[in-house]
Amino acid sequence: MMAGKHGKRSYYQVLLQPNRAALIDAIAKEKQLRSTELIRQFVYESLERELPRSEYAAAVEADKRVWQEAVRNRVAGRAAGRKKAEEAFKQKAENVPE
Repeated sequence: MMAGKHGKRSYYQVLLQPNRAALIDAIAKEKQLRSTELIRQFVYESLERELPRSEYAAAVEADKRVWQEAVRNRVAGRAAGRKKAEEAFKQKAENVPE
């Protein structure tokens, strides 16, 4: 089964048996985490154990680059939006009759 996409991230839907799901919820509550965050940590820890160190480290570094690019794009998008709003405000101010 293929994962869904959520932006650049992959989205997996996992069904768990109720008693084991309750164990996850209990651990998450104890650690003051959301259950989904705890599951993400479990998955990443498992990948780190199962894969060669260099392969996992390369994936982590690639993910960091993707995140940094997303942040840069978000900042650039906000700056462009601000500039557009300022230009619209200026144009309205120039068109106001005295």
